[in-house]
Amino acid sequence: MKKILIALYLLAFANITCAEEPHIIKPIDPETTLEDFAWTHRPIIVFANSPNDINFKRQIAMLRTSIIELEERNVVVLLDADPVANNPLRKALRPRGFAIILVGKDGQIKLRKPLPQDVRSLSRAIDKMPMRRQEIKASK
Repeated sequence: MKKILIALYLLAFANITCAEEPHIIKPIDPETTLEDFAWTHRPIIVFANSPNDINFKRQIAMLRTSIIELEERNVVVLLDADPVANNPLRKALRPRGFAIILVGKDGQIKLRKPLPQDVRSLSRAIDKMPMRRQEIKASK
C-alpha cells in the first residue's frame, strides 16, 4: 500500500518535477518527518492546497533556476499540494494555503513566508545561519 501511495504522489507531481532533479525537488513521502533531515540537510517545504496554485508553480520555477545554489547549501525541496493527505510535516508545520518554509539543519523553522521567494533571498537567509557560516569557514 505504501508503494502505491508513493507512486501516486510521483504521478501527481510528474508535471511539476523533472527527472534531472529528483534528489533536490521531490514530493513529500507520506511518512517524512523533519527528523529525517536533522543535521544533514536544510529542508525547504513548499505547501499549497492544489498543484495548480499559481504561487506553487511560480515557487517551483524559481527554485529550479538555481539548483546549484541550493545543492551548495545542502537544501532539499519538499513539495506538498495535497492538504487532504495530512502527512506528518503538514501536521507539524500547519500551513494555510500556499506557504514556503525553510528549516535549518537543527530542525528549527528559520523562515516562513506566504508568498513565493526567490533563491537569492532564501540563500541569504541560509547564509546568515551560524551552522552555514561554520561550513563556509571550514571550506576555505
